[in-house]
Amino acid sequence: MRSRRGRRRRWWRPGKPGAAAETRRRRNRQQEERARKMEMERGTGRARQTELDGEADLPLADYDERSHLHDAFTQMTHSLQEMATAQGSFKVAFPDAAEKMRKVIMQLKEVRACVPPCGLQEVARRFHCRGCYSTVCDLPLDCPVQDLTVTRGHQAKFSCTVNFQLPQEEITYSWKFAGGGVRTQDVSYFQDLPQARGNLARIRPVQPAHRGTFSCVILHDQLPLARLYFFLNVTGAPSRGESELQVSFREVLRWAPLEAEMIEPWRPSLGELLARPEALTLSNQCLLAAVAALASVSATLVVWMFFRWYFKGN
Repeated sequence: MRSRRGRRRRWWRPGKPGAAAETRRRRNRQQEERARKMEMERGTGRARQTELDGEADLPLADYDERSHLHDAFTQMTHSLQEMATAQGSFKVAFPDAAEKMRKVIMQLKEVRACVPPCGLQEVARRFHCRGCYSTVCDLPLDCPVQDLTVTRGHQAKFSCTVNFQLPQEEITYSWKFAGGGVRTQDVSYFQDLPQARGNLARIRPVQPAHRGTFSCVILHDQLPLARLYFFLNVTGAPSRGESELQVSFREVLRWAPLEAEMIEPWRPSLGELLARPEALTLSNQCLLAAVAALASVSATLVVWMFFRWYFKGN
Protein backbone atom coordinates (compact mmCIF):
# COMPACT_ATOMS: atom_id res chain seq x y z
CA MET A 1 0.00 0.00 0.00
CA ARG A 2 2.80 2.33 0.81
CA SER A 3 4.40 1.69 -2.51
CA ARG A 4 1.06 2.20 -4.26
CA ARG A 5 0.52 5.49 -2.49
CA GLY A 6 4.05 6.51 -3.38
CA ARG A 7 3.43 5.77 -7.01
CA ARG A 8 0.17 7.64 -6.82
CA ARG A 9 1.87 10.62 -5.29
CA ARG A 10 4.52 10.52 -7.95
CA TRP A 11 1.82 10.38 -10.68
CA TRP A 12 0.08 13.45 -9.24
CA ARG A 13 3.30 15.27 -8.53
CA PRO A 14 3.21 18.68 -10.37
CA GLY A 15 5.95 19.69 -12.80
CA LYS A 16 7.90 22.87 -13.04
CA PRO A 17 6.03 26.06 -12.28
CA GLY A 18 4.45 27.64 -15.48
CA ALA A 19 5.11 24.68 -17.82
CA ALA A 20 1.42 23.84 -18.31
CA ALA A 21 0.57 27.47 -19.03
CA GLU A 22 3.36 27.69 -21.61
CA THR A 23 2.08 24.53 -23.28
CA ARG A 24 -1.44 25.95 -23.42
CA ARG A 25 -0.22 29.23 -24.90
CA ARG A 26 1.83 27.41 -27.56
CA ARG A 27 -1.16 25.28 -28.44
CA ASN A 28 -3.41 28.33 -28.69
CA ARG A 29 -0.93 30.11 -30.95
CA GLN A 30 -0.78 27.09 -33.27
CA GLN A 31 -4.56 26.95 -33.42
CA GLU A 32 -4.77 30.67 -34.15
CA GLU A 33 -2.12 30.35 -36.88
CA ARG A 34 -4.01 27.46 -38.50
CA ALA A 35 -7.27 29.39 -38.31
CA ARG A 36 -5.67 32.47 -39.86
CA LYS A 37 -4.18 30.39 -42.70
CA MET A 38 -7.53 28.70 -43.32
CA GLU A 39 -9.22 32.10 -43.39
CA MET A 40 -6.63 33.42 -45.84
CA GLU A 41 -7.05 30.39 -48.08
CA ARG A 42 -10.81 30.70 -47.99
CA GLY A 43 -10.55 34.43 -48.64
CA THR A 44 -8.15 33.92 -51.55
CA GLY A 45 -10.48 31.33 -53.02
CA ARG A 46 -13.42 33.69 -52.62
CA ALA A 47 -11.41 36.47 -54.28
CA ARG A 48 -10.60 34.33 -57.26
CA GLN A 49 -14.14 33.04 -57.48
CA THR A 50 -15.55 36.57 -57.21
CA GLU A 51 -13.36 37.79 -60.05
CA LEU A 52 -14.21 34.76 -62.15
CA ASP A 53 -17.91 35.15 -61.43
CA GLY A 54 -17.73 38.78 -62.48
CA GLU A 55 -15.78 37.92 -65.64
CA ALA A 56 -16.75 34.27 -66.01
CA ASP A 57 -16.78 34.25 -69.78
CA LEU A 58 -14.09 36.85 -70.26
CA PRO A 59 -12.61 36.18 -73.74
CA LEU A 60 -8.93 36.90 -74.26
CA ALA A 61 -7.28 37.71 -77.55
CA ASP A 62 -4.31 35.36 -77.51
CA TYR A 63 -1.90 33.42 -75.33
CA ASP A 64 0.01 36.56 -74.44
CA GLU A 65 -3.11 38.05 -72.89
CA ARG A 66 -3.80 34.85 -71.01
CA SER A 67 -0.26 34.84 -69.62
CA HIS A 68 -0.65 38.48 -68.61
CA LEU A 69 -3.85 37.72 -66.72
CA HIS A 70 -2.25 34.69 -65.04
CA ASP A 71 0.62 36.85 -63.81
CA ALA A 72 -1.83 39.44 -62.50
CA PHE A 73 -3.75 36.77 -60.51
CA THR A 74 -0.51 35.42 -59.06
CA GLN A 75 0.59 38.87 -57.92
CA MET A 76 -2.84 39.50 -56.43
CA THR A 77 -2.65 36.26 -54.42
CA HIS A 78 0.74 37.10 -52.96
CA SER A 79 -0.34 40.63 -52.18
CA LEU A 80 -3.46 39.40 -50.38
CA GLN A 81 -1.43 36.98 -48.27
CA GLU A 82 1.08 39.66 -47.30
CA MET A 83 -1.59 42.24 -46.47
CA ALA A 84 -3.71 39.75 -44.55
CA THR A 85 -0.68 38.66 -42.53
CA ALA A 86 0.26 42.25 -41.75
CA GLN A 87 -3.26 43.49 -40.95
CA GLY A 88 -4.56 40.27 -39.41
CA SER A 89 -7.70 40.19 -41.56
CA PHE A 90 -8.34 39.21 -45.15
CA LYS A 91 -11.49 41.33 -45.42
CA VAL A 92 -9.48 44.52 -45.15
CA ALA A 93 -7.05 43.56 -47.96
CA PHE A 94 -9.54 42.16 -50.43
CA PRO A 95 -11.34 45.33 -51.74
CA ASP A 96 -8.10 47.02 -52.82
CA ALA A 97 -6.82 43.87 -54.55
CA ALA A 98 -10.14 43.33 -56.31
CA GLU A 99 -10.11 46.88 -57.65
CA LYS A 100 -6.57 46.45 -59.00
CA MET A 101 -7.56 43.17 -60.63
CA ARG A 102 -10.58 44.78 -62.25
CA LYS A 103 -8.38 47.49 -63.76
CA VAL A 104 -6.03 44.84 -65.18
CA ILE A 105 -8.96 43.05 -66.80
CA MET A 106 -10.31 46.25 -68.32
CA GLN A 107 -6.93 46.93 -69.96
CA LEU A 108 -6.82 43.63 -71.84
CA LYS A 109 -7.00 43.70 -75.62
CA GLU A 110 -10.40 43.15 -77.15
CA VAL A 111 -11.03 39.97 -79.10
CA ARG A 112 -11.38 40.40 -82.85
CA ALA A 113 -14.74 39.48 -84.27
CA CYS A 114 -15.18 36.50 -86.56
CA VAL A 115 -15.31 37.37 -90.26
CA PRO A 116 -17.79 35.20 -92.18
CA PRO A 117 -18.29 33.14 -94.20
CA CYS A 118 -15.39 30.69 -93.79
CA GLY A 119 -11.89 30.01 -92.54
CA LEU A 120 -9.91 29.00 -89.48
CA GLN A 121 -9.29 32.41 -87.89
CA GLU A 122 -6.60 32.18 -85.21
CA VAL A 123 -6.67 35.94 -84.64
CA ALA A 124 -10.25 35.57 -83.35
CA ARG A 125 -9.51 32.68 -80.98
CA ARG A 126 -11.21 33.16 -77.59
CA PHE A 127 -9.94 31.96 -74.20
CA HIS A 128 -12.39 31.45 -71.32
CA CYS A 129 -11.24 31.90 -67.73
CA ARG A 130 -13.68 29.66 -65.91
CA GLY A 131 -12.98 26.48 -67.85
CA CYS A 132 -9.45 27.42 -68.99
CA TYR A 133 -10.17 26.47 -72.61
CA SER A 134 -10.15 28.17 -76.00
CA THR A 135 -12.59 28.31 -78.90
CA VAL A 136 -12.37 29.47 -82.50
CA CYS A 137 -15.00 30.82 -84.84
CA ASP A 138 -17.69 28.30 -85.70
CA LEU A 139 -17.18 28.67 -89.45
CA PRO A 140 -16.56 26.03 -92.15
CA LEU A 141 -13.16 25.58 -93.74
CA ASP A 142 -14.64 25.56 -97.28
CA CYS A 143 -15.66 28.91 -98.71
CA PRO A 144 -18.63 29.26 -101.10
CA VAL A 145 -17.96 28.71 -104.80
CA GLN A 146 -17.32 31.91 -106.77
CA ASP A 147 -18.61 31.94 -110.37
CA LEU A 148 -16.52 33.48 -113.12
CA THR A 149 -17.60 33.77 -116.77
CA VAL A 150 -14.94 34.51 -119.39
CA THR A 151 -15.20 34.73 -123.18
CA ARG A 152 -13.15 32.25 -125.10
CA GLY A 153 -9.70 33.55 -125.98
CA HIS A 154 -9.68 36.13 -123.19
CA GLN A 155 -7.94 36.04 -119.80
CA ALA A 156 -9.15 34.53 -116.51
CA LYS A 157 -7.65 35.66 -113.20
CA PHE A 158 -8.18 34.12 -109.73
CA SER A 159 -7.27 35.84 -106.45
CA CYS A 160 -6.84 33.54 -103.44
CA THR A 161 -7.51 36.07 -100.66
CA VAL A 162 -9.70 36.10 -97.55
CA ASN A 163 -11.25 38.88 -95.46
CA PHE A 164 -9.61 37.91 -92.15
CA GLN A 165 -5.99 38.46 -91.16
CA LEU A 166 -3.52 35.71 -91.95
CA PRO A 167 -0.30 34.93 -90.07
CA GLN A 168 2.67 36.85 -91.42
CA GLU A 169 5.00 33.86 -91.81
CA GLU A 170 4.91 30.34 -93.27
CA ILE A 171 1.92 30.97 -95.56
CA THR A 172 1.73 28.80 -98.70
CA TYR A 173 -0.87 28.31 -101.44
CA SER A 174 -1.88 25.11 -103.20
CA TRP A 175 -3.90 25.17 -106.45
CA LYS A 176 -6.02 22.33 -107.85
CA PHE A 177 -8.41 21.85 -110.78
CA ALA A 178 -11.51 19.73 -111.41
CA GLY A 179 -12.11 19.62 -115.16
CA GLY A 180 -14.96 18.43 -117.30
CA GLY A 181 -17.17 21.42 -116.52
CA VAL A 182 -17.97 20.12 -113.03
CA ARG A 183 -18.92 22.60 -110.30
CA THR A 184 -18.03 20.95 -106.99
CA GLN A 185 -16.33 21.23 -103.61
CA ASP A 186 -15.54 17.53 -103.36
CA VAL A 187 -11.76 17.24 -102.97
CA SER A 188 -11.72 13.83 -104.67
CA TYR A 189 -12.42 15.49 -108.05
CA PHE A 190 -9.41 17.80 -107.96
CA GLN A 191 -5.90 17.37 -109.32
CA ASP A 192 -2.83 19.38 -108.39
CA LEU A 193 -1.61 22.28 -110.53
CA PRO A 194 2.12 22.46 -109.76
CA GLN A 195 2.63 25.38 -112.17
CA ALA A 196 0.42 27.69 -110.09
CA ARG A 197 2.14 29.43 -107.18
CA GLY A 198 1.26 32.27 -104.87
CA ASN A 199 -2.12 33.80 -104.21
CA LEU A 200 -2.76 34.80 -107.86
CA ALA A 201 -3.42 32.50 -110.81
CA ARG A 202 -4.02 33.48 -114.44
CA ILE A 203 -5.11 31.60 -117.57
CA ARG A 204 -4.68 33.04 -121.06
CA PRO A 205 -6.05 32.44 -123.54
CA VAL A 206 -9.06 30.71 -122.02
CA GLN A 207 -10.23 27.60 -123.88
CA PRO A 208 -13.26 25.31 -123.42
CA ALA A 209 -10.97 22.72 -121.77
CA HIS A 210 -10.51 25.16 -118.88
CA ARG A 211 -14.19 25.00 -117.96
CA GLY A 212 -14.44 23.58 -114.44
CA THR A 213 -13.69 24.36 -110.79
CA PHE A 214 -10.39 25.73 -109.55
CA SER A 215 -9.48 25.35 -105.88
CA CYS A 216 -6.99 27.28 -103.75
CA VAL A 217 -5.95 26.06 -100.29
CA ILE A 218 -4.31 28.54 -97.89
CA LEU A 219 -1.86 26.75 -95.58
CA HIS A 220 -0.05 27.93 -92.47
CA ASP A 221 2.76 25.59 -91.50
CA GLN A 222 0.98 22.82 -93.50
CA LEU A 223 -2.27 23.47 -91.58
CA PRO A 224 -5.19 24.49 -93.85
CA LEU A 225 -6.78 27.81 -92.95
CA ALA A 226 -9.28 28.15 -95.81
CA ARG A 227 -10.25 26.54 -99.12
CA LEU A 228 -11.52 28.80 -101.90
CA TYR A 229 -13.33 27.61 -105.04
CA PHE A 230 -13.74 29.31 -108.44
CA PHE A 231 -16.01 27.91 -111.15
CA LEU A 232 -14.86 29.03 -114.60
CA ASN A 233 -17.53 29.11 -117.32
CA VAL A 234 -16.21 29.65 -120.87
CA THR A 235 -18.55 31.26 -123.41
CA GLY A 236 -18.29 32.39 -127.04
CA ALA A 237 -17.87 30.64 -130.41
CA PRO A 238 -14.42 29.79 -131.79
CA SER A 239 -12.66 32.46 -133.83
CA ARG A 240 -12.84 32.55 -137.66
CA GLY A 241 -9.21 31.66 -138.12
CA GLU A 242 -9.52 28.72 -135.77
CA SER A 243 -12.62 27.47 -137.62
CA GLU A 244 -10.79 27.67 -140.97
CA LEU A 245 -7.84 25.82 -139.49
CA GLN A 246 -10.11 23.07 -138.19
CA VAL A 247 -11.75 22.69 -141.62
CA SER A 248 -8.37 22.52 -143.32
CA PHE A 249 -7.16 19.98 -140.82
CA ARG A 250 -10.21 17.75 -141.44
CA GLU A 251 -9.62 17.93 -145.18
CA VAL A 252 -5.99 16.96 -144.73
CA LEU A 253 -6.97 14.00 -142.59
CA ARG A 254 -9.57 12.95 -145.16
CA TRP A 255 -7.41 13.24 -148.34
CA ALA A 256 -3.82 12.79 -147.21
CA PRO A 257 -2.20 9.42 -148.22
CA LEU A 258 -1.74 6.93 -145.43
CA GLU A 259 2.02 6.65 -146.00
CA ALA A 260 2.55 10.35 -145.32
CA GLU A 261 4.49 10.77 -142.10
CA MET A 262 4.14 14.50 -141.66
CA ILE A 263 2.28 17.50 -142.98
CA GLU A 264 4.37 19.97 -144.92
CA PRO A 265 4.45 23.47 -143.49
CA TRP A 266 2.45 26.16 -145.22
CA ARG A 267 4.57 28.22 -147.64
CA PRO A 268 2.37 31.06 -148.90
CA SER A 269 3.00 32.66 -152.27
CA LEU A 270 3.48 36.39 -152.80
CA GLY A 271 -0.15 36.81 -153.82
CA GLU A 272 -1.34 34.99 -150.68
CA LEU A 273 0.88 37.13 -148.48
CA LEU A 274 -0.49 40.32 -150.05
CA ALA A 275 -4.07 39.02 -149.84
CA ARG A 276 -3.74 38.08 -146.15
CA PRO A 277 -2.06 40.86 -144.20
CA GLU A 278 -2.06 38.75 -141.01
CA ALA A 279 0.49 36.43 -142.63
CA LEU A 280 2.98 39.30 -143.04
CA THR A 281 5.08 38.62 -140.02
CA LEU A 282 8.31 40.41 -139.32
CA SER A 283 10.37 37.69 -141.00
CA ASN A 284 8.10 37.75 -144.05
CA GLN A 285 8.40 41.52 -144.31
CA CYS A 286 12.20 41.31 -144.17
CA LEU A 287 12.15 38.61 -146.82
CA LEU A 288 9.96 40.74 -149.11
CA ALA A 289 12.24 43.75 -148.64
CA ALA A 290 15.31 41.66 -149.52
CA VAL A 291 13.62 40.24 -152.64
CA ALA A 292 12.55 43.73 -153.75
CA ALA A 293 16.07 45.11 -153.26
CA LEU A 294 17.61 42.19 -155.16
CA ALA A 295 15.15 42.62 -158.01
CA SER A 296 15.87 46.34 -158.23
CA VAL A 297 19.65 45.80 -158.33
CA SER A 298 19.29 43.06 -160.95
CA ALA A 299 17.09 45.22 -163.17
CA THR A 300 19.52 48.14 -162.89
CA LEU A 301 22.45 45.91 -163.79
CA VAL A 302 20.68 44.44 -166.82
CA VAL A 303 19.73 47.89 -168.15
CA TRP A 304 23.27 49.19 -167.66
CA MET A 305 24.78 46.21 -169.48
CA PHE A 306 22.31 46.61 -172.36
CA PHE A 307 23.11 50.28 -172.88
CA ARG A 308 26.83 49.61 -172.68
CA TRP A 309 26.65 46.90 -175.33
CA TYR A 310 24.43 49.04 -177.56
CA PHE A 311 26.68 52.13 -177.55
CA LYS A 312 29.83 50.04 -177.92
CA GLY A 313 28.49 48.38 -181.07
CA ASN A 314 27.69 51.75 -182.64
